This record gives sequence, C-alpha cells and structure tokens, in this order.
Amino acid sequence: MSDNTKSNGREVKGALLGIHALTSLHPGSGTALGTVDLPVQRERHTQWPIIAGSALKGILRDACRERVKGDYQDDDGAEPGKNKRTRRDKANEDHPELVAAFGPATAQSSEHAGAVSVTDARLLAFPVRSLKGVFAWVSCPAVLDRLGRDAVLAGIQAPDALPRTVPDNHALVPAGCPCLIDDTQVVLEEFDFARSGADSSGLAEWVTEHLLPDTSEYAGTRERFRKQFLILSDNDFTHFVRHATEVSTRIGLNYETKTVKTGALFYQEFLPTETLFYAVVLANPTRTRSGNGSTGTELLNFVRECLPPVLQIGGDETIGKGLCRVRIACGKDA
Repeated sequence: MSDNTKSNGREVKGALLGIHALTSLHPGSGTALGTVDLPVQRERHTQWPIIAGSALKGILRDACRERVKGDYQDDDGAEPGKNKRTRRDKANEDHPELVAAFGPATAQSSEHAGAVSVTDARLLAFPVRSLKGVFAWVSCPAVLDRLGRDAVLAGIQAPDALPRTVPDNHALVPAGCPCLIDDTQVVLEEFDFARSGADSSGLAEWVTEHLLPDTSEYAGTRERFRKQFLILSDNDFTHFVRHATEVSTRIGLNYETKTVKTGALFYQEFLPTETLFYAVVLANPTRTRSGNGSTGTELLNFVRECLPPVLQIGGDETIGKGLCRVRIACGKDA
C-alpha cells in the first residue's frame, strides 16, 4: 500500500511476512470425513493450503509479548486474596505498543481494536520431488497474480512481467536449473513437463529478495531457490498441492502392553519442509478513543523488532513440527 493510501482517513502502512517451513507443518482444520482424519487448512474455492490469519495474528502477538515481558516483574508481594500478576499479564495489559498493536486484554477488549491486521498466509511455493536435482519449488500464474496484488497492498513494487498462462504439462524454468533433463524437460513426481520458452529467473529473484531471510546461513537456500523455482499451469500446481502433501499414520500405545489402543490409529496431513507462504501485515495508527499514540509505521517497526527469527506455527510442537523461519519486508516508508 502506498504511503498516501488511507483507510477511513487513517494512514496505513504495510508489509509482507515471508514464512518458510523448516520442518513439516500442520495448520490443522480439525477432523474431517475423508480418508485423512486431520487435514490441513485449505481455501474453499481453490483447495490450496493456507494458514488462518487469526492463528497467525495470535502467534505474532505471543512472540511480541514474550519479547517485552522482561520489562516487568511478577507481583510476588501481592496481598493475600488478590490475584498475582505475572510478567506476561502485565505486558498484555500495560505495554503501550503491544496493546496498541494487538488490542487490550480480553477484559478490556471493548475499549478499542488492535491497529495491526494480518491476512491469511497464502501458499506461494510448494516443494515437489524431482527426478533430477532432488526437488523443485513450484508455483503458478494464479498464485503469482495474487502475489502481485498483495505486494501493492503492502506498499511493495510488484514483480515485473508476471506470466498470465502456462500450458498444462509445461514449466517455466530458471537459468541453470539442476532439475532439467537434457535441457528440455523436468520430471516432478511421476509427471514430465516440457521446458517452456520463457524464464522464471526474474520472479525467483524477486521472491528471494523480499520473502527469504537475507542472513548468511540462508545464502545456500537463496541460491537454490533462484535455480529451482518452477512455474507450472494452474491445473498442474493445484494437483500437486492437493495430492503431494505428507500423510502420516499416528497411533496411541497402551502404556503397559505397548500395543495400539483401540481406535487410536489416525492419519494426519502435513505440508512438507521447504513450503513457502506469505501474509500481508497492515498497521493503522493507534485506535484508542483519544487518538493519541503510535503511528502505523511505529507499530509495524515494533512488530518487526520483536519478531524472533523462528516461529512455531500449527500443531505438534513437541515433536518438532511447524518450525518456520520468518521475515518481514516493509513497504514504502514503513
């Protein structure tokens, strides 16, 4: 969103939040009636995986709260009969930027809304097994068209020359891609794709510069993404994100006999390691009734400074699932 854009007369600042899965990810949608008992969240009309904005905003708030709670001390000397206030409680209720960004605690929620808005995280690049080059990230014109719109919403210049269509069974491939066979085709899972005449290097470079971390330990990943980012047709991309996820069999054991408990067998869906999402983050000025407080730029910078390099998103934290490397790329003048 450009720096002149206003919502209800209020200046709004934007950013893109890049989310790169370091381990398998389960943004769960609850139980289902199909073969998979615990599927991932998906858009209704496309069936592409998403991470709900409500969950993502809660994760961001908790990360910021953990960062600022060190400024407070617990009420160890609270009077008998009075509830002890922890540092977390104080941060949640008292820290001005945290309350301005995400809203007051539940008991005071009617006072004003938080100034920070977070959209659903949308799938940008999905890793698929390749006959050569181990794997490739795949995307499609419909996903990239959305990315262009969302980048403008966040105040970031959209990628140049977005592809409008790609024929089925074809792929736009970047220069020097190690997945190419005889420089003419790639084989993903059991399907072969002819190399299209166009090149996806420019788009791969844009994603690398805006959504992947720019730290030294990510140099290899950034270089690999530049060479292994393929653009397929909308139909081919949709097939992979529907049918090439990980489905794991989970069981519960009887503690004494170490045999499977009756009815404790279930199937759970995960998005694979290396999946890349992005979300739009928008920040209004403080929404208190007085109108006094932080600007959208200040609140966006507060979130960016509090954000740790790695967030845990989705279920199964205790078995290492959902660890994601994140990066915020702010828009113009933010």
